[in-house]
Amino acid sequence: MSKRLVNILVPLISILLGLIIGAIVMAISGFSPVEGYVALWNGIFMDTYTMGETVRQITPYVFAGLAVAFAFRTGLFNIGVEGQLIMGWLAAAYVGFKFDLPTVIHLPLALIAAAVAGALWAFIPGLLKAKLQVHEVIVTIMMNYTALHVANALIGTLSGGDERTPKVQETASLRSSFFESLTDYSRMHWGFVVALIAVLVMWFILEKTTRGYELKAVGFNKHASQYAGMNVNKNIILAMVISGAFAGLGGAMEALGTFENMSKLHGFTGIGFDGIAVALLGANQPFGVLLGAILFGSLKNGGLNMPSEAGVPTEIVNIVIALIIFFVASGYIIRVVLERFGKQRKEEK
Repeated sequence: MSKRLVNILVPLISILLGLIIGAIVMAISGFSPVEGYVALWNGIFMDTYTMGETVRQITPYVFAGLAVAFAFRTGLFNIGVEGQLIMGWLAAAYVGFKFDLPTVIHLPLALIAAAVAGALWAFIPGLLKAKLQVHEVIVTIMMNYTALHVANALIGTLSGGDERTPKVQETASLRSSFFESLTDYSRMHWGFVVALIAVLVMWFILEKTTRGYELKAVGFNKHASQYAGMNVNKNIILAMVISGAFAGLGGAMEALGTFENMSKLHGFTGIGFDGIAVALLGANQPFGVLLGAILFGSLKNGGLNMPSEAGVPTEIVNIVIALIIFFVASGYIIRVVLERFGKQRKEEK
């Protein structure tokens, strides 16, 4: 059995096992698995509105997954995607309502501001990692809380004591009247196109550029990379900065598309942390992350329909997602079984 086929089968089998055991959990809990999964399906594909909302839910997960995956591919563990996303959200919202510019300038400027804010927030743990060998996991976790409280304080200042920023101007909005009419006025916006571009950008950087080769090489073995003449510290910082930029753009999707403002947060959005699961499901590959985000966002959005239609608590969806992640994380076992099965079939022939 080829390695590529095994790489495709492992996540598919993990998803199937997660759904099967999720059905068992529903049955044990006294709920109908059939009705539960029908409600889940309807919550994703029932009509144009739900499909539009599903795409809207998927969009920020793509960016969060890319941010985590990029760091993973370069040997870093960016747990601070949540904080970087929050700072990107705030920056995009601020530029969106503060300036009066034509769309061709205003919208790109707001997106760039979000990317820069996320990149700067990730620059700090990258610098500490490169210069002082401070583990990025510790720093990024702490900076998530810093971002949350800094953003809340700045929202109060920028809005004159209000609980939310002013609405972004139409020239900075990702909303589309075309998509609204197409999806029965869902919140689907142009952000999904930006997300697709981001997937291609990450693929191009890592697979088609010398810098991407260096970033991956430093992640694999920094000592060998240094011996080969690569600037290890520079590449560590750059990897974190690029990862943070992806995360910041995820925040821009919420600021310019879904909500068109930013409200004070009473807790984390969860998108950044879910990005870890998305990256894991996508095997840290750009196009894999896209597929992982589609699955994750669909389950999240479809799960909202389960309580009303089938009486199944949304926690069941979280259990199914957790099971899928568990089996993906245990992919080595599935991989061994598949390879032995393939070897056995080859011997029989």
